[in-house]
Amino acid sequence: MRLRILHDRLCGEILRLAIPSVISNVTVPLLGLVDLMIVGHIGNETYISAIAVGSMIFNVIYWLLGFLRMGTSGMTAQAYGRADGMACISVLFRTLTIGIVLGILFVLCQRGIEWGMLRLMGTPNAARELVAEYFRIVVWGAPAMLGLYGLTGWFVGMQDTRTPMMVAVIQNVLNIIVSLFCVFSLGWSIQGVAAGTLFAQWAGFLMAVVAVRRCVGRSGLSLHGQDGKSLMVWDFGAFLDAVSVLSVWKDFFSVNRDIFLRTLCLVITNMFFTRAGGQQGAMMLAVNTLLMTLFTLFSYVMDGFAYAGEALSGRYYGAADWVRLRGTVRRLFGFGAVMVVLFSVVYVLGGVRFLSLLTDDSVVVRSAVPYLPWAYLIPVTGVAAFVFDGIFIGLTDTKGMLVSSFSATVVFFILYEGLHASWGNDALWIAFLSFLSVRGLAAYVWYRLFPPII
Repeated sequence: MRLRILHDRLCGEILRLAIPSVISNVTVPLLGLVDLMIVGHIGNETYISAIAVGSMIFNVIYWLLGFLRMGTSGMTAQAYGRADGMACISVLFRTLTIGIVLGILFVLCQRGIEWGMLRLMGTPNAARELVAEYFRIVVWGAPAMLGLYGLTGWFVGMQDTRTPMMVAVIQNVLNIIVSLFCVFSLGWSIQGVAAGTLFAQWAGFLMAVVAVRRCVGRSGLSLHGQDGKSLMVWDFGAFLDAVSVLSVWKDFFSVNRDIFLRTLCLVITNMFFTRAGGQQGAMMLAVNTLLMTLFTLFSYVMDGFAYAGEALSGRYYGAADWVRLRGTVRRLFGFGAVMVVLFSVVYVLGGVRFLSLLTDDSVVVRSAVPYLPWAYLIPVTGVAAFVFDGIFIGLTDTKGMLVSSFSATVVFFILYEGLHASWGNDALWIAFLSFLSVRGLAAYVWYRLFPPII
């Protein structure tokens, strides 16, 4: 009976942390749709492609730097589990230092980054100048965005996903309002969309900074050093103490290095998937783009449960509470199984209708139908990878994440190269689904070989 009550509470904790994260994730595509709607009313297809490419440039850059969020959440959660308030603040100082410094470097090196990314993304000549205008404005938000990445990870580690949710929602609303004002009242064209994005980025960062004290107050942790002085009062000496411990920096960079390399594997695989589809022609590129929205929707929800896994597994690992840690892992996979059934049923019953909502082009929809069965398999092949990512981040067992992602990437390319000559686009989907499956399977094997529970 006692274990059953404990597990019920764990389910409540998982949902408390997961639901706000899912809501935060859902705001991202809504904002992109608004940006496309705005430029769709001020110009032709050149403006639309410029926004798409400009946004993709920053998506790729920030995705690669996602270790600032993920590494921070695991370390903070473990410190929270140990009730070590000083360590929680030290992690925050470190991640903000790295994020803001990297952001400043991006601003200083913006011309070189712009030149390289415009060519890497294969930007059409007609849209190149518009993309450059967008980039040169939005790049000034890099310190705020990378700082916010660290803050978001820190809030998750502090068992608080509501604050990042509120920041994301308000940030996106501000983005929409300022963009509309700049475009339709000031007549700034694509510069207005970029200005709205830049304003929202800095507003979100400042909101998150202000929310730090409230989060600490709710945590109940002691935030006083050995001299009795509160770490929440700005003290340059306390800041230096927090960021100058070399052994902690070594651990910090080791964790973040593994996450960066793991993310690089994901970026390479996803970019190759898009490129391989494009090489088969515009129609197949459109088909794969539509079908990948089914993966995107599933990932938004499962990322929410992964965030809960980061927070709770890190917390209970830090507290050496092995009963709750085991219970958390089991419950996360239980919720994952429910999501697999739910999404699979919805995709099978409503897949064609969903594609018809995304486009009025009946030819594209008909061309996508033969490949829909592959998309139906996304939930069952992908669920374990999402759950284990959250668990490994919380445990700061980032080696497991790297090994599983690298193994999956190797399998992806071997299968595609071996099958695409005969199977065409089916080979691309077989390789992608195998990539998802191997990530989860390899993570499971690693977890069994190197169990975190003492």
